[in-house]
Amino acid sequence: MGTAFLFPGQGSQYPGMAREFAEIYPKFAEIFVTAKEILGFDLKEVCYNGTPEELSKTIVAQPAIMAASIICCEAAKARGLNFTAVAGHSLGEYAAMVVSGMLTLEDGFKIIKARSEAMQKASLIKPGAMAAVVGMTPDDVENICNALTDYVVPVNYNSPTQTVIAGTIEGIDRAVEKFTKEGAKVIRLNVSAAFHSKLMQSAADDFMHEIRNVKFKTPKCKFYSNIYGGELHNFEHMPELLAKHMVSPVLFTSELESLYGDGYETFVECGPGKVLTGLVKKTIKGANAYNIENPETLQHVLNVIEE
Repeated sequence: MGTAFLFPGQGSQYPGMAREFAEIYPKFAEIFVTAKEILGFDLKEVCYNGTPEELSKTIVAQPAIMAASIICCEAAKARGLNFTAVAGHSLGEYAAMVVSGMLTLEDGFKIIKARSEAMQKASLIKPGAMAAVVGMTPDDVENICNALTDYVVPVNYNSPTQTVIAGTIEGIDRAVEKFTKEGAKVIRLNVSAAFHSKLMQSAADDFMHEIRNVKFKTPKCKFYSNIYGGELHNFEHMPELLAKHMVSPVLFTSELESLYGDGYETFVECGPGKVLTGLVKKTIKGANAYNIENPETLQHVLNVIEE
């Protein structure tokens, strides 16, 4: 039975995340030192004492979540937890790349800086919106989106009963009305852009230009991809793949099913929140799913595994 570590995406951030681990293990707090040198601002201060509004800004949220996720992972490893596969949800793939050895920590922050800045810029050029549709199959979500005259597409396949849609502001307004009328629960996301859609193409182009010379190594464990919904084997063209990732749907349900099919029955989410833990439970019946975001949750996982 294999163990896979999962890493959350944007929206999972909250003030104080990973602080307890960084205080218990001072060497992990050095991650914030590296971040400050590359980002040009004190990420530790924002993570510890920033307001939810400050942390929600794309240029802050993305490096903050990556840093917190890596710290949670390192704390788990320090207590003897091991993994042989990694997967991230959208932004979470970047923490997965660092902990798997595909990227150095420094390059991880350089890339996430370029990504967040490109996405922030694109959101001003082409504003968009997103919403989660709950209680409807992905096929039904696709059919309704296709029937709309405005641009709206499924972008996150999160579970058999939860799909996130993205599109123009007007399109999402009409989509919310339509899905609600059809009996689905619809939750608008607190974002100002249509992530993982063609409205992010300018961001993908800028991002590709910025990271074209970054060196990627073959990871030390199995790496599962949002784009393919399964294990990634070829790491020769990562800049192109990551640019494509910005305008492609997140096939997270397929990714989890692929992991399970490959023998992974224990899933440990490292980072703020427990959204992915819930998605695992909804997607794979009988799987063991846990989250690690502070010493208390880490101890719980250790207790369960030792039983």
